[in-house]
Amino acid sequence: MKPVISILMPAKNAAKYLEECLDSIVNQSVQNWELLVVDDHSTDNTIEILNEYRDRDPRVSVWKNEGKGIIDALRTAFRKASGNFITRMDADDIMSMHKLRNLFELVKEVTHPCVAVGKVEYFSEGILGDGFKQYAEWLNGLGENHVKHFDEIFKECVIPSPAWMCSRDHLQMIGAFDESRYPEDYDLCFRFCVHNFEVRKTKDLVHHWRDYPERTSRNDEHYKDHRFLDLKMYYFINHFKANDRPLVIWGTGKTAKKIALSLNENGITYHWVTDNSKKIGHNIYGTIVEHFSKVKELNDAQVIVRVANKEEQQQIKDFLEKLKLEKKLDVYYFC
Repeated sequence: MKPVISILMPAKNAAKYLEECLDSIVNQSVQNWELLVVDDHSTDNTIEILNEYRDRDPRVSVWKNEGKGIIDALRTAFRKASGNFITRMDADDIMSMHKLRNLFELVKEVTHPCVAVGKVEYFSEGILGDGFKQYAEWLNGLGENHVKHFDEIFKECVIPSPAWMCSRDHLQMIGAFDESRYPEDYDLCFRFCVHNFEVRKTKDLVHHWRDYPERTSRNDEHYKDHRFLDLKMYYFINHFKANDRPLVIWGTGKTAKKIALSLNENGITYHWVTDNSKKIGHNIYGTIVEHFSKVKELNDAQVIVRVANKEEQQQIKDFLEKLKLEKKLDVYYFC
């Protein structure tokens, strides 16, 4: 019988946690799936473990990465996949028992572009940092309390890489894994957004995200912070920036300056404002920094907010929310 769901899973030196991961897949409450694992040139006994599971379960197939890295591994897996619905898995994580069932129920009869997502939790054998807890809490709250799922896409990736599912046709429609931009999960998330995918969310926990010192997202150059900003600027300039509307940068820190440099390189003019009195009047890269009240003079503006302090972020948000009642503003929180 042809599998309905194809699970794409890159694996590199994942032996320590691989059996726990594979067991969580084999024990799913729905069984009409195939797992396509692509070994990304592992040097531990990852391939031996994979072959053991493949020999025991014909739904598990094991492939060698035809290139190098996560994107090439995903391309390899996608080319081999035969299911009508696609999802991802990380080789060091754990699926909740009903993950596939819960995500599949949300998309199985949908004909328009749609992606199903579920809630996640981080866990660690050591001490789990507050940053991970806050990120999971933020992710799990998206789409609730009248906040649309993509509203804060410039803050962080709003669709976690191992906790989504969509139809093969719709994934193919937006290029699947053809793009070479990192972080690859954030890039795919932006493509879901700019192609107006509906996000359907289950209230259930579907994925357990393992944190440990060797995790790829902690060590790979592709996941450094500057890559995130490069990706954000690529999508803002090419898909969100309106040529006929004034643009404002709010904030004067290092990241705000990188945003300004990116806009300069692309020939985009902008106003620069701050609530920091010490910065008002400074000439930075040819633009005079003004008091934030300048925004009141601008109608139909787009505002990029990049301020690190949480209390200041809330004050800025309150100010702009009130102003949006009087003027048309689109606000993008890069923080």
